[in-house]
Amino acid sequence: MALFDLDGTLTWQDTLLPFLLGFLMRRPHRALGLWRLPFTLGRYWQDRDHGMLKSRVIRMIMGGERRSVIDAWAETFVGSLAPTQRFRPVALAVVEAHRAAGDRLVLMSASPDLYVPLIGELLGFERTVCTELTWQGERLDGHLKTPNRRGEEKLRCMALLREQYRGLPIIAYGNSASDLDHMREAERALLVNGNDAARRLAAKWNIAVSYWN
Repeated sequence: MALFDLDGTLTWQDTLLPFLLGFLMRRPHRALGLWRLPFTLGRYWQDRDHGMLKSRVIRMIMGGERRSVIDAWAETFVGSLAPTQRFRPVALAVVEAHRAAGDRLVLMSASPDLYVPLIGELLGFERTVCTELTWQGERLDGHLKTPNRRGEEKLRCMALLREQYRGLPIIAYGNSASDLDHMREAERALLVNGNDAARRLAAKWNIAVSYWN
């Protein structure tokens, strides 16, 4: 099984911020909800809870919006992710090499299920595991339905995948220090595009490093 992180690994940069900003550009009145942003950032600096920060910002911008509106924007957004502009060519080549070898492809990301499954479909992944949000009927609630799929939560998700794909060795690709929690438990792992701190940790755990352009 080939297990890929999304932001910074397959893509050049984060996907959530462009997704939210693009939505704001189409519905500028939603920016009124951002008056709470300074308080939210202040709370984040205290608790360092990435999941809560993500949920709160999404609720400010998209909370209460209809599913049809969000789904339509997600399709437009993912459709605009031209491979040469958003995705690293080497990353796409590695995905294709695994596909040609008959490996099972799984995309695992901390970004939300508002659009990540569509990216998984675009790139031909068999499975997508990402942070899930709650809905109230056809309106987005925006609270976390699952834990934020980051750090130790990715390790837990990988353990569940092991149970579902018994006997398959795992090669994991990621770019950040938080990805190393699950990568060091894979049979093989490669840290790509990591910063200095991530590379130091990778060296400590004998994880290979590389740079994908």
